[in-house]
Parts: sequence; C-alpha cells; structure tokens
Amino acid sequence: MSPVKPAKPELLAPAGSLEAFFAAMEAGADAVYCGLKEFSARAKAKNMTLAEVEKMSTYAHQLGRKVYVTLNTLVKENELPQLVETLSGLEAIGSDGVILQDLAVWRLAREHFPKIPLHSSTQMTVHNAAGVKMLERMGFSRGVLARELSLAEIAAIRSQTSLELEHFIHGALCFSFSGQCYFSSFLGGKSGNRGRCAQPCRRRHSYRGDEGYYFSTNDLSAIDLLPELAEAGVISFKIEGRMKSAEYVSNVVSAYRKALDAPPQKRKEAVQQGKELLKLSFGRLPTKGFLPGGVPTDIAIPSVKGSTGRFLGEVATVRGGEIAFKTKDKIHVGDRLRIQPKSDKAGTAFTVKELRLGERTVKVVSAGAYVSVPSTFKGVFKVGDGVFKVSSEQAFTMSEAACRRKLDAVAPNTTAFQIHVELAEDLLQLRATLPGLELEQSYPVTSYPASDSPLSADTLRGVFGRSGGEPLTLESLTTGELPPVIIPPSRLKEIRREFFRDLAQAFGHQQRSARQQQLDQALAALLPAGTQRQAGKRELTLAIRDGRDSHILNDPAVDRISLPLTANNLQGCAGLVRRQQQVIWDLPLILFDPQWQEMRNGVRQLHQRGFRNFRLNNLGHFPLFDGLEGVQLLTSYRLFSLNSQAVLAWQELGAVETMLYLEDDRNNLRELTRRDTGVEPSLTVYSAVPLITSRIPIKGVRADSPVLSDRGDAYRVEARAGITQISAETDFSLLGQQNEIQQLGISRMQVDLSHLGPFSPRGKAVLEAWKRGQELPGTSRFNFEQEME
Repeated sequence: MSPVKPAKPELLAPAGSLEAFFAAMEAGADAVYCGLKEFSARAKAKNMTLAEVEKMSTYAHQLGRKVYVTLNTLVKENELPQLVETLSGLEAIGSDGVILQDLAVWRLAREHFPKIPLHSSTQMTVHNAAGVKMLERMGFSRGVLARELSLAEIAAIRSQTSLELEHFIHGALCFSFSGQCYFSSFLGGKSGNRGRCAQPCRRRHSYRGDEGYYFSTNDLSAIDLLPELAEAGVISFKIEGRMKSAEYVSNVVSAYRKALDAPPQKRKEAVQQGKELLKLSFGRLPTKGFLPGGVPTDIAIPSVKGSTGRFLGEVATVRGGEIAFKTKDKIHVGDRLRIQPKSDKAGTAFTVKELRLGERTVKVVSAGAYVSVPSTFKGVFKVGDGVFKVSSEQAFTMSEAACRRKLDAVAPNTTAFQIHVELAEDLLQLRATLPGLELEQSYPVTSYPASDSPLSADTLRGVFGRSGGEPLTLESLTTGELPPVIIPPSRLKEIRREFFRDLAQAFGHQQRSARQQQLDQALAALLPAGTQRQAGKRELTLAIRDGRDSHILNDPAVDRISLPLTANNLQGCAGLVRRQQQVIWDLPLILFDPQWQEMRNGVRQLHQRGFRNFRLNNLGHFPLFDGLEGVQLLTSYRLFSLNSQAVLAWQELGAVETMLYLEDDRNNLRELTRRDTGVEPSLTVYSAVPLITSRIPIKGVRADSPVLSDRGDAYRVEARAGITQISAETDFSLLGQQNEIQQLGISRMQVDLSHLGPFSPRGKAVLEAWKRGQELPGTSRFNFEQEME
C-alpha cells in the first residue's frame, strides 16, 4: 500500500514572514508553508498576499523547492465568496498544495479548482488508518497526522494506505488534540480554529492550592528519531513556527538539514551539532512527545513555566521604560527581549537598541553582568517581572526591506509555446500555440537572394528563442520550405517584438477570461441567501452518559436520547431495542486503530439489532458504516459545520443531520440557516464545554477538585480510557433562547446532561428550564451573543 519512498524525506519549514521564507530557503528547506492574510490558523503572523505567494512560489520552484499555503481555519458563511476568490487565485499561480481544515475548502476546490493539491491539516484530528483512508477516498494528496501518535501507530497507518503522510518533528505542541480546543474561545471569543488562540493553556493555574502550569506542553524535538520516522512512512518532516522569527527558522532548519544529510556513519555527530544549533532557537524544554510510544512523562511538567525564550533574570529596578537586572546570559544590541509579568498575562517584547553598564554604553554584555536596558514602554514593567531573550541578532540578518527587494527581483514564470514559420512571397507567417490558445499573424518583409547562409530554422530559433522581456519560452520551432533568401535581422527582431507582445497580451486575456469564467461559476454555485429556514416541531435530544438512565425517554418532553457507544452501554442495549428510533449512538472522538476495530464490531452488532442512528465525531468514523444499509448518520459539532458548503460536504459523505458548531455566534447561525442545504440542522443548547481533549495525563489531578485560573475560573479534569478532558465548571446554556433558535430554522436541539445525569438535582433543574423556556443563572452563552473571532 505504501507509495514509493523518496530518497530523502521532505524538510518542511514555516514561513510566517518574508524574512522567515528566505531564512528557510538559505538554510536548506525543501518546502515551506505559509498563510495568507485570510483563512490562516496563525492570524497573528505577518502572513502573505497572493502576489507575494506567487513570487515566493516562483523563487522556490527555480530552486526545485515547493510552497504550500495554509487555508486551515474554519470559514464563516459570509466569507465563502472571499474563499472562492482565494482558491481561484491559488490555482492560477499553480499552488503546490493547500492545507485545510474546513470541508468547505475541500468541496469548493474539488468542484471548481481541481488543479490544487489538497492536504489535510492536523486540525482535522486524523489519528487512525480509517481517517487517512477516508482522506484518500476524498481525493486528498497528503494527510498531516495528529501529533499524539507513536512511531508504531504511524507505521500501522502507513501499512494500510498509499496517501502521503506528513508529521511534525519540531516546535510547539498543543495540550489538546489539534482542532479540538475551545479554551481560548470560551474565555474571550478568540477561537483557535479561527487562528486567534490566546494560549490560556500556557498560564499558571492551581489545584488544591498547588500552583503550576498544568496545561502547558514542552516543545517537540524529534531530531534523534528522523530515521525511525522515515522508516515508519513519513515523507514530509514538518517544523512548527509560523509565529517564530527568521532566526528561529534558520537555526532549526539548519539543525535538521545537518541530521538529514549526514551519512549513517556520521549521523550521531551531525545530530549533536544540530542539537547545539537548536539551543539557539529559544524554545521550551524539548520532548519527543508520543513518538517513542507509551505515555511521555516530559511532555507537560506543571512546575515548568510555559514561556518560550532563554530566561535571563528578573527585573530589579524600573525607571520609566528602562529596566535593570543581572543577566544569566550574554546580551547583544539587536537581541530581542520579552518582559513577562508574574500574572502570566501576555509579555511585552522589544529589540535592544542600547545596553548600559553603569554609565557606559556598550554593544554587548557578558553573563553575570548587571545591565540596564532602555525601552519605549513606560509604566509597563514591574520589579520581579521575568526577562527572556527570545531571539538574537547573531543569526539570519536580512531585513524585511532587503527580503522584499529580493522578492521583487524574481523573474515571473514563463509559458512555453510552439511556433510554426512560413515565408510566402513577401509575407512572414507566424502561428504560435500555447495552452488553450493559437495565434496566427503575417508580417510584410523584404528579402534578398542569398548565396551564403540563407534563412533557416536555426536562424529563426536564434531570433524567436529570445523572449524580449515577455513571459514566454520557445519550446519548439518548425518551418515550411524556406527559400534561399535573407531577411534583415533588424526586421526579424521588430517582428519578434510585435508578435511576442501580441501573443503575451492574447494569452493573458485568455487566461484572465477563463479564470473569470471559472470564478463566476464557482461564485454562482454558492447557495443564495433566502428567507429564514422554516423550522418544524421543536424536538429535544437529551445526551446522557449511562444507558441505565434511558428511561428518561418516558418523559414526554424528550424525543430522543444520545448515548455514548461504550462497552457497558452496548451490553445493555437490549432494553432499548423497542425504542431504537429514539436512540442516537454517539461515537467517541478518539479511536486509535485497535479501538477502531472494536468499534466496528459494536456498530455492526447494533445494526443487527435494528439501531440506525449514529452520531459521528471524526472523519475516521465514516468507514465504520461501509456496507451497512439504512443507517442515519448525524455529524456532531466536532465535525465543523460553520457554513453551508461544509454542511453540503457532510451530506455528500452520507450525513442526514448536521449539528452546528458549538463555538458559533448568532449572526453566523442566522446567515447559515438562510441557505437551503437540504440537511436537517441541530444545535446544542446546553452542555459542559470540553475546553481541551488530550492524550496527555495530568499526574495527581483528579475530577474531585477543580483546577483554578488566576482569576478564579474553575475547570474539571477527567481521565477516561486514556483520554483527558478539561471542561469548564460553568456550563454553556442557550436555555431561554429556544424561540429565537427555532426562528432561525433550527427545530432539533440537544441538551447534554452526560456530565450531570438526568435525575440529579442539577440535571432535573436543567430539564425543567428547557420545558419552561427559562434561562439558567450561573451559565455562559459562549459566543452566541458576542462575535466569534
């Protein structure tokens, strides 16, 4: 099943800025990935314009390298036209690939821009062979695997698919499975799935009075495992860091280039040299993560602060914007420092313009010196704040202006053409052929008999082989029978200039016209905004954890129950057969390959008993139902439905009902439900919000006592079947908004009591609030009333 292995895996580097792009190229990256100003999961990076990406791609292609573009955020309904225009532009420039999370991107690219290679983002939480095979079925050319996999698990996936596999080898890790974190969004509407994560996981929390960085991970560093990763079937080694400096990119790419290029007998020495370079990247403590197998003990250490950078000391005195401290490391003018307050709020970074030792101004200070550093930030710093060095002027030093000049000097791509030449009497007839275009023109010429060196195909190739500045390249030239004459070279050059100008203009017009037609068709295919969808009778689905509580179906207010498909609930399913149409079996988000096969057996057992309704939480769930007839597949909010194109994509994959996105806001829900997708929408109106879903255990932290933030927010930590889930103790509730939600055209609503139980005092109070249409105090409306950024 495996594809042909490349001689050497691709080294893929981040390019969050032009400086980082050229740093990656100079350090030897085989490819880079970058974001555009829109639809990038690193919205705070500088990111690129389409014109810059085109020139970057041209530059990279001239070196035999590649540029991939990240469109890996969730897309709101009103952003779909802009997404279409972006995809059109990327196809026009011949993009090497697009990395995506939202299936709207997949559907629009597949339908209208099929020349763009599609890569699944790690945000899609693809973590098993079924998920990768599903990507293959959908036409993806590459899958970026979840970072929670071991080498053995990656190898098992590779043995079952021929899809290209990409995996991270270095950089920041998320505590949560990528794509499944709502922490930042819940606290302030800044969604990680929209590229605006505020990183609350890096902050200090407390558990039973013990303070620590419970949700902050160390940085991945797999430089010791590159041969094993290649053997496991990974063909692209990805470095994280689109928010990082050009210096970081230069050091990290150089380190891994050394390790990858070293012959086996010198690899140990090269890895050691690489590790010395990595020390200059100012990252967190290194970990191999889950790659070696087992539960890593060094991936998240509560006692270790989550800040990046080399710790230099603590601020001893503050005078205006000037700080003084004893430094633990050398500092140069040009280094970049970050001053980090003890409150764990965002730090303040600045570039060192001046260093003072007493009354002297110096260019460099040594470790152990008591140094004063002026800045423009008056009234910001406090005694005791931490000082970190986050980059050094010692490495990549090309300025942004210099990078821009270098990019502007890149020659545009040329188009190959064929030309046929005839000379009939006093007319030189030219017929050029390009992709989708043929241009024929005649030019009057004066010719003279030639006894020596008459006009020939070689002479004409010499003339027409020069483009004269037009983006054209002669591929081949043919001629009719040429008489033994001479045409003055000046006239041939004049004809070439005129013909090439007309040819370039005609081809440009043809390309623009074809692109505009394609763009118009794609825009016209978007669903128009109609009147608000008409909702039917309001229906309540109650999500519960234990099948023993299924008699809640006797309550006339409850139309359906959603029950997790666990071994215990499967064992007790016989008592539910008579009410099978009212039961939705909810599949677990994370199913590693051995569990997936067990789940397949469970699904078939339920199908044989007559159950037909199943809720899917991951792309790898769809193959569970191959060959089963009559099933009703429902997608959960874990399968992102933020726009009508994503809903249509899930419908094409077999879903009959789609749960709209938990993070969504009122305005986008209204725009989405004004589009007639033909798919029944549902919406969660009460739930505990799973802020983080992780494979990382938190040693010593249990569900019996909450973890508290520095501002008093409380979080439950539960570990079950190898998965850690951190939930807000403040539940999400839209109870009291049922009428408004129904006016949006949504009649199917879910109340999730799986964390409470329907017969607990709190569970009963929630159900009563549903029946009365009353709000519940002490709950959060999440992003419903504030816009999700």
